[in-house]
Amino acid sequence: MYYIGIDLGTSAVKLLLVDGQGAIRNEVSREYPLEFPHPGWSQQNPADWWRETQTGIRELLKGFDASEVRGIGAGGQMHGLVVLDEQDRVIRPAILWNDGRTQKQVDYLNKTVGRETLSACTGNIAFAGFTAPKLLWMRENEPENFRRIAKIMLPKDYVNYMLTGAFSTDVSDASGTLLFDVAHKCWSPRMLELCGIRADQLPKIYESAAPVGVVKKDAAAQLGLPENVVVCAGAGDNAAAAVGCGVVGPGKCNISLGTSGTVFITSDSFGVDQKNALHSFAHADGSWHLMGCILSAASCNKWWMDDILRTKDYAAEQKAISRESLGRNHVYYLPYLMGERSPHNDPAARSAFIGMTMDTSRGELTQAVLEGVAFAIRDCVEIAKAQGIAIESSCICGGGAKSPLWREIFANVLNIPLTLPETEQGPGYGGTMLAAVACGQYASVTDCAKALFRVKGTVTPSPELAARYEARYRAWHKLYPALRDLEPELSGD
Repeated sequence: MYYIGIDLGTSAVKLLLVDGQGAIRNEVSREYPLEFPHPGWSQQNPADWWRETQTGIRELLKGFDASEVRGIGAGGQMHGLVVLDEQDRVIRPAILWNDGRTQKQVDYLNKTVGRETLSACTGNIAFAGFTAPKLLWMRENEPENFRRIAKIMLPKDYVNYMLTGAFSTDVSDASGTLLFDVAHKCWSPRMLELCGIRADQLPKIYESAAPVGVVKKDAAAQLGLPENVVVCAGAGDNAAAAVGCGVVGPGKCNISLGTSGTVFITSDSFGVDQKNALHSFAHADGSWHLMGCILSAASCNKWWMDDILRTKDYAAEQKAISRESLGRNHVYYLPYLMGERSPHNDPAARSAFIGMTMDTSRGELTQAVLEGVAFAIRDCVEIAKAQGIAIESSCICGGGAKSPLWREIFANVLNIPLTLPETEQGPGYGGTMLAAVACGQYASVTDCAKALFRVKGTVTPSPELAARYEARYRAWHKLYPALRDLEPELSGD
């Protein structure tokens, strides 16, 4: 038997074919465009997701017996606003998680409605990337489109809808909408009222491993699949990645270095960070988690390599960085290319290199980029530690985690051991695990993780290097507060 995992990312959809023992038998990646129509805006056409998912699944199944496919599970980019009209036509391009157009609406929610009200209703406060501020923006700026809305979806739920016809979402992805009462796992009537939407415009809520339907006849014919393939509710990409990395059950941590960067801390009970600097979300295993998200992680390195250094040889650039230079770099980097979410909640934050001199080298700037992202993740970890949460180790996954140098920097900046999963396909692999549970191969997500998750290696911090990075982090941590008041001048606002 086989399971298909869908990782609906920001730049591409990645598809996995996994057998009943958890072995990856095939993988396919299909890219699609990303639009930036105005500074700080970020959007995509949902039709591109579906087209490339269809093409990718057909490629994925070449040479395999498609009749053996039992289930499909998706992990997807969170928070994106997908709106359909009564004829199921997409009304406008999806506004994505890293879009910053909603600062006015965020200020209204946090300052006028009030953080305490938001936290009581949802467990969270408003961030520019969340879905509710996007709805308020659309109501104010595109009223005709807003009036046409019949269905409101998240990105991976659109793909599931095209597969099954089921209007559904899961608890982990719904948690990032600011429309969801995370503690009680239901839509918040107060938030729906504030955003001017009805409950029937929102999807039915499921636990992540629950089946929502089977692949409908026309989609099965297009994809070459049998019609009885089960599709589960799936999960937001970070929750799906955590499942794929075995981060289920209380007291575990996962760091993901994708386009964005996250630190994901599990709990068997619902809890709210007192400063609301971290998100309080439902987890795909049926429990909850705290999550910090930085908007630019591996994307910082991609920007630096592709756009500035004009090279695709990332390994060669990192090879020039000696281990002796770690923790001794005098150049600092703030990774706020798209503003910042956790812990600053500041769409106006800007990236910067600081500390350069005439003898600053290319390698030092590259090293500063890697260290700046690690320091930003540590900012989120420090918030969790201030709440009395002990993080003694973590898994690390995502494209950025493929770099041995970056893993070593992270282990020493955080001063904890980092484990590397044998399977480095976080959201997609987590999607196949959720599908296996939905099909009854495992009784629970926890049982599935125990059976399938394996560790490939561990990076242990060095006391000497960790001490050097402690000093560097303390200096770096002062930079954002020092520059914050200059942001309007720096951005020209």
